[in-house]
Amino acid sequence: MARDEQTAKWIELGMRGDETACAALFHIYYPQVLRLSLGLLNDWADAEEVAQDSFVYAFRNLGRYEAAKSAFRTWLFTIALSRCRNKRRRKLLELLPLEALHAESVPVPREVEQVLERRGLRRQIWQAIQALPSHLRETLILRYLGEMRYKEVAEVMQCSDRTAEARARAAMDALRDALKVTGDATEMALAELSTW
Repeated sequence: MARDEQTAKWIELGMRGDETACAALFHIYYPQVLRLSLGLLNDWADAEEVAQDSFVYAFRNLGRYEAAKSAFRTWLFTIALSRCRNKRRRKLLELLPLEALHAESVPVPREVEQVLERRGLRRQIWQAIQALPSHLRETLILRYLGEMRYKEVAEVMQCSDRTAEARARAAMDALRDALKVTGDATEMALAELSTW
């Protein structure tokens, strides 16, 4: 059975109160919703809270889901995005804490230096993403960390496909400028973030 067919079956069973079906949906989609929430909130505890709250809302409102309008994942991401926005309104977004770098006088193995360099790169990328206007930041995170197609991003952001694509390009251009890197390096930097 194809994944979409299985998802539809679980949704149908979930509407009837089948906890096993809801658990199956949770198991498949929770990591994706958590990753999206973490990308938008930049705080592990807040991201977990929002992801869990998104599923509670989704399961209580499965009857409102319309498969003809969007994929289940897109519907979940829309719920999570809304909850992330609400969380951000209530709490100032914190930047990732700056990690202490090693003392100059202490010799450090090359592997440790490489790890620290990667952390520094991630921090720099993350700070550049957080500095983007919210509509560009959200589009970028949905597209690259959420691994969504432009059509799906447009559905979640409630804009046209062309607007979603234009926002993603504008976000990439802004990141490129902030990081002072070429287009390929920006793509590689986002790929680095997606390994979290």
